[in-house]
Amino acid sequence: MRHSNGIRRAALATTAVMAVAAAVTGILPGTAMAASTTTSTPPPACPASALQVSAWQAAHPPVGTGTGAAVVQFTNVSQKTCVLKGFPTVVGAGNTPLKVTPTGKAAAVTVRPQGKAWVKLTFVQVQGEGDGYCVSGNTPAAYPTMIIGLPHSGQHQVALKDGWWAQCDNKVTATPASAVEPS
Repeated sequence: MRHSNGIRRAALATTAVMAVAAAVTGILPGTAMAASTTTSTPPPACPASALQVSAWQAAHPPVGTGTGAAVVQFTNVSQKTCVLKGFPTVVGAGNTPLKVTPTGKAAAVTVRPQGKAWVKLTFVQVQGEGDGYCVSGNTPAAYPTMIIGLPHSGQHQVALKDGWWAQCDNKVTATPASAVEPS
């Protein structure tokens, strides 16, 4: 009998511990605990009005002359955090779309107020001096501005700070929006 009283006391103690645990956690014995439903909503895409866009020739363009590569900077000038993601579209002044070849993997870039994100554009470069030429035999094109767009973030007309956009064959290789400034 003494043995069964010990078991009974142990069972009562276990039940008491479970009841206290249930009261503390809000879970009744025999019920499953629901998964946490607390999730943070990601910031929205940066609207065109939130972005100031500038561009300059990249420090490491391909060999040749003209604009071989450019860095495009997107600055969040709004008071709200937003997201940039994806590869740019590129259109030369006068409505000449360039075929964009993406390189790398796109990921969402969170841009806080006054924060920056970048893309790098690498063109088929104009060769030679003066008017230059394209290795392909096509006529080179030079644009005072380009229209650069990012998915869900509008299009922006951008001049290079240090020259004109010069390219051959109406094509460009582009990195996705990134939090790391390319060179």
